[in-house]
Amino acid sequence: MFQLTRSVTWQALQRLQQETEHDRIRDYFAADPERFDKMSLRVGGLFLDYSKHQISDAVLAKLLELADHSALVQRRAQMFSGDIINVTEDRPVLHTALRNVSDQPVYHADGKDVMPEIHRSWEQIHRFSDAVRSGEWTGYSGERIRDVVNIGIGGSDLGPNMACRALLDQRHPALNFHFVSNVDGTHIQKVLKDLDPATTLFIVSTKTFSTQETLLNARTARRWFLENAGEDADIGAHFVAASTNRKAAREFGIREENIFEFWAWVGGRYSMWSSIGLPIALAIGFEGFMDMLRGAHEMDRHFLEAPNAENMPVLMALIGIWYINFVGAETHAIVPYDQALHQLPAFLQQLDMESNGKSVDIFGHPVNYKTGPIVWGQTGSNGQHAFFQLLHQGTRYVPIDFIASLKPEPGFEEHHFALLTNMLAQANAFMEGSQTGSRLDPYSCPGNRPSSTLLLDELTPRNLGALIALYEHKVFVQGVIWNINSFDQWGVELGKRIAGEISERIDTNVTDFDPSTQGLLHLVRERFGNDREAGGGRTEKPSQRPGKRQGKKS
Repeated sequence: MFQLTRSVTWQALQRLQQETEHDRIRDYFAADPERFDKMSLRVGGLFLDYSKHQISDAVLAKLLELADHSALVQRRAQMFSGDIINVTEDRPVLHTALRNVSDQPVYHADGKDVMPEIHRSWEQIHRFSDAVRSGEWTGYSGERIRDVVNIGIGGSDLGPNMACRALLDQRHPALNFHFVSNVDGTHIQKVLKDLDPATTLFIVSTKTFSTQETLLNARTARRWFLENAGEDADIGAHFVAASTNRKAAREFGIREENIFEFWAWVGGRYSMWSSIGLPIALAIGFEGFMDMLRGAHEMDRHFLEAPNAENMPVLMALIGIWYINFVGAETHAIVPYDQALHQLPAFLQQLDMESNGKSVDIFGHPVNYKTGPIVWGQTGSNGQHAFFQLLHQGTRYVPIDFIASLKPEPGFEEHHFALLTNMLAQANAFMEGSQTGSRLDPYSCPGNRPSSTLLLDELTPRNLGALIALYEHKVFVQGVIWNINSFDQWGVELGKRIAGEISERIDTNVTDFDPSTQGLLHLVRERFGNDREAGGGRTEKPSQRPGKRQGKKS
């Protein structure tokens, strides 16, 4: 059996880490004035500078050799061609087909071309988003929709939420968007309290229509609607669904024609390209949504066709592997210098940690190397006055991705110039440090802290799509080199299963959980008693709710 850590290339990289451990990044620039030009790359509207890394030419050559000797070429081809590479769930991985804007067919492992189904999905999203945005779609009272509430969790929330916020300046002026994900009742209560049910549209986003948190929130929204406005027959004008489970959606009260289908081969954290992206199409229009798909497709083609030494996702993946497996970094910071991208770190956190947070390989054997960093971060200006102190002078070694858009908002050029110069200053400071004088100064910043800088020409749907696809492929490449399955999530499923067991058995004297869980369950039972609904949670009394709004039935 092949063992990654016993390969010649892996062991050569271990030796190189020891040999270059005390190298200074700034000395690499002194030795090679063309380092920036050699270690920067443009794909469409994205520009990557990866020159500020503690990676010598020899290290980079060996990292590229690591990729060349891996199963990357084969696994990449299998992914794009629809072979079953999610081996534990016996599924192909075809999120790239969802943004295949070419005329080329894409075949499922069963031999079926999936593109006709995807085209039908696009047509359905197109018709519906146009109807809502134009005011043609009305609620039960005949009024146009003014608020859209997406109810989902995980991939059914993070991607659409991030994209809608990132492209806020392109949002339809008559529509407001809200995202409910937390099962904590205060989340949905806060969203609902200022809404008019007659002008509110709910999107229930759940692949299986069985996710506990999403269904509890959806039932709460349904109850709120019926108690404050319409009747059962009006549900169809205010609730739609993105789901693979059409039967359950219909039983909820959603009309057949308002169920936006997607497929079992769409992984949750890759689902924003499917009908789960319906809020994006409603926010920026169908053409804007398709432009986002076009940007992702452009990155797909680059990933497929560019040689490894000029391949942006491959290079980013290899840089990450260097720090995770050889330098010993535990975390990776995502720092967007753009307020519109403030939810990007949370989205990339799920993408990376849910994909590559694995301790066994694709054959089920334990791995003896680290996989998947802890991904975290927030917007840059705020970070400078929060966690940057630890990054500059603390004992943790944290590689950083700086991300920014070059184009300012009209009228705010001065703000944007300050934003970008702050980002460039921080990247420089992390590399250079403050040891310009005596090395005996105990308060100096050591520098030699690595970073990449990703610049978008401007924050458009197309460039955002390319950016997201870039990180998707980066994570995929790392999973291939680590020989793990980046497309299952058994840790997530474990938590869901146990939550269901506890919910079903909370009224019984459970003795097969650990003593701590039994004790805590006892406290929960004492607090709630019989004042619960079958789905869990407390129920507000009718007197606590506002009076039912009267509206003209359409």
